[in-house]
Amino acid sequence: MTVTTLGPPQDRQLACRFAEQAEPLFEVLGRGARRLTRNAADAEDLLQDTLLHAYAGFASFQEGSNLKAWLFRILYNRWVSGHRARQRRVVEVSADALTDLVEGRGAMCSAETTILDVLPRDDVRAAMAAMPDGFREALFYADIEGYTYAETAAILGIPMGTAMSRVARARKRLRIALAHLDHSSTDTSESAIA
Repeated sequence: MTVTTLGPPQDRQLACRFAEQAEPLFEVLGRGARRLTRNAADAEDLLQDTLLHAYAGFASFQEGSNLKAWLFRILYNRWVSGHRARQRRVVEVSADALTDLVEGRGAMCSAETTILDVLPRDDVRAAMAAMPDGFREALFYADIEGYTYAETAAILGIPMGTAMSRVARARKRLRIALAHLDHSSTDTSESAIA
């Protein structure tokens, strides 16, 4: 048999006062949570988290202050904290998705290698393979995968300026390596001679 004891009478009074003052605001707080999260289930979680934090700090709430504004500030701060936590989270990929990516291969290979293997032209494949790793990776994420410079920098763990520089240098190396394929420059020079 478990026996639970209530705290001192002040704690019970504080709990009763919180319940009777906050309960009329539940609906409006719920609407605010839905507006922030754009999802009913997440809004319920956010509202519950807000009320728990508000209850924990209710002893510091100054009587006569605007309770609604105080609760909305807590709601917003909890939403921001949750949003930041989700951004810091590592992206998860299932093992099945990785297996499908490398199907038929004995070992894991990088996404860059996979793209190089399916490039249609041998000379493009050779030009990409001849680039230093840092340049090839930056070019892959920025131009082939379509990530922004900031996203590319984050993926590679380098400053954004470095990512921009590597992409620009990789593009230049690729242009130089594939210059022999540019028939328009040779056609115009031949027609100028004739």
